Amino acid sequence: MFRTPLALFRTLAIAEAVSWTLLIGGLILRAAADLPLAVTIGGGIHGFVFLAYGATAVLVALNQRWGLGPTALAVVSAIVPYATVPTEIWLHRTGRLRGGWRLDESDDPRDRRPIDRLLRFFLRRPWVLALVLVAVVALVFVVLLVAGPPGGKG
Repeated sequence: MFRTPLALFRTLAIAEAVSWTLLIGGLILRAAADLPLAVTIGGGIHGFVFLAYGATAVLVALNQRWGLGPTALAVVSAIVPYATVPTEIWLHRTGRLRGGWRLDESDDPRDRRPIDRLLRFFLRRPWVLALVLVAVVALVFVVLLVAGPPGGKG
């Protein structure tokens, strides 16, 4: 399904934008119809997708060997409603999402770094990678839920 970094990144960028719509819709329903459950549902979905997008941005950045600037922009774009979509378009147009997954070591000396070897290990085992990423995102999500909503209200 996600045969290329572009396909995975684009899917999560769009999902993150959709999750913003759910959160904003929940906020409107809470204010207009006194329905706080809408924020709980929309906010929960948005929070999980937000974290998944961030993990995806880091994974793709490692695979594509982005520098700190594009990586930070990709991750931070999730903070601004709908900004992940224009960020994906920019990354695509500038060639930063070009190519496939780096499954094999090349002549590039960076391929011998521990992080690159670990990346290839997981990329060759996509189900293991998916399970690890989902587990990490779920763990962070649960920790944030236990910590409570932003601003200490709740």
